[in-house]
Amino acid sequence: MAFAATYKVVLGSIAFAIFWVLAVFPAVPLLPIGRTAGSLLGATLMVLFRVITPDEAYAAIDLPILGLLFGTMVVSVYLERADMFKYLGKLLSWKSKGAKDLICRICLVSAISSTFFTNDTSCVILTEFVLKIARQHNLPPHPFLLALASSANIGSSATPIGNPQNLVIAVQSKISFGDFLVGVLPAMLVGGSRLLSVHKDEEDGTGEIVGEDDVSSHRFSPATMSHISAWNSMNHVQSSPNNINGSLATHLDSLRNRVNSGDQLEIQRSPCGSIDSNDISSPTQFSEEKESKTEHWKNKMWKLCVYLVTIGMLVALLMGLNMSWTAITASLALVVLDFKDARPCLEKVSYSLLLFFCGMFITVEGFNKTGIPSTLWNFMEPHANVDRVSGFAVLAAVILLLSNVASNVPTVLLLGGRVAASAAAISASEEKKAWLILAWVSMVAGNLSLLGSAANLIVCEQARRAPHLGYTLSFWNHLKFGVPSTLIVTAIGLTLIR
Repeated sequence: MAFAATYKVVLGSIAFAIFWVLAVFPAVPLLPIGRTAGSLLGATLMVLFRVITPDEAYAAIDLPILGLLFGTMVVSVYLERADMFKYLGKLLSWKSKGAKDLICRICLVSAISSTFFTNDTSCVILTEFVLKIARQHNLPPHPFLLALASSANIGSSATPIGNPQNLVIAVQSKISFGDFLVGVLPAMLVGGSRLLSVHKDEEDGTGEIVGEDDVSSHRFSPATMSHISAWNSMNHVQSSPNNINGSLATHLDSLRNRVNSGDQLEIQRSPCGSIDSNDISSPTQFSEEKESKTEHWKNKMWKLCVYLVTIGMLVALLMGLNMSWTAITASLALVVLDFKDARPCLEKVSYSLLLFFCGMFITVEGFNKTGIPSTLWNFMEPHANVDRVSGFAVLAAVILLLSNVASNVPTVLLLGGRVAASAAAISASEEKKAWLILAWVSMVAGNLSLLGSAANLIVCEQARRAPHLGYTLSFWNHLKFGVPSTLIVTAIGLTLIR
């Protein structure tokens, strides 16, 4: 694909630059409108500048990814209500030996869950939980958030269902699930181990573990929080009614639980407020005790249903069913099983994040229409043959660059057929190897910068918007860790791709 018309190249580059700047610096002084509005602005400019048509803009929105995000967000809300995160927190904190040990456990949980649930799903579910763990142990959140996002990206590289670009590669290359797993798994295991050692070196937070009873009153100390201006704090509150409503619903649930736990004491009280031992065997008390036990078992059965539906969703994903519709079906099954107004749970979904992705899809499509990414590949292709070491390095560099400029899913869509055709001219085995290299590098490239993968953006936005736990993971904090770790892990993995 050659360059588009000059005006499209210039105006499309300007629109993409505006999107990129606002995504990296959401509170830039000249235009402090945030990431979501920035992505929508970039998308609108692409249409207004006639880089793409309105119909092309609508077609660029990836509805399956949006459906997957929405479904997993709803499932995560019900999993939290079913106390899964409380149990997971006890598991991660059980006999913990400090911050480095906690990071190791978060890396393992994130990588394993991303292999089967996709990296986006794992990040949606685990981000707020990781913030709670950091608060409980009085530790700076950013090493834990980096561990979550980077491990999710690497873990998701092992299977075709680990992330959207792997799914695209598996369909286009016709590589079976087993061959894909065998081909990438060694690189994922060794690369993940190396990433874990980098996280240990990066971790410099210290703090004493706070007792579980003190968690509700514990707050981040100013030294561990990113600087947030009063204006941004006020703007965050004013622009996040969903979070306020969600917090209110959570508070009401907490009050309801307290009332239920106090039923046993209340039914033993006489009308004047004193305990009357003669009323212990009264029919009224017996009836209330029976009702309390019934409610207890109903709650247990409901939690079991939540876990079974989640496991069923995982099995369906492993069977290769449509990911987005599987997640949406699981979320609606939980809504029906809950048998009450779902509005409080649906209000906890981050709709601004879904809008951000809509704008990003349109903006990236417009940038691809300029012909800049395609021209870059045409220039590098003669030097990117996979039958020699130098070709490996060049191909990896091109994928790393494009994945962090145009996002990894568009990079796979743009380069997949070209890389495969170039490798197929050498041999069939080289073609398969080229596909697997594309899968590995495009996924690991997500760790290089905050814009490298959707998982990074999900962690960043979810962390910033978490009620009472908001933390801003800056672009530079991520970049300082991302550049060296990505280069090391990519190089190690390339030697192990089979």
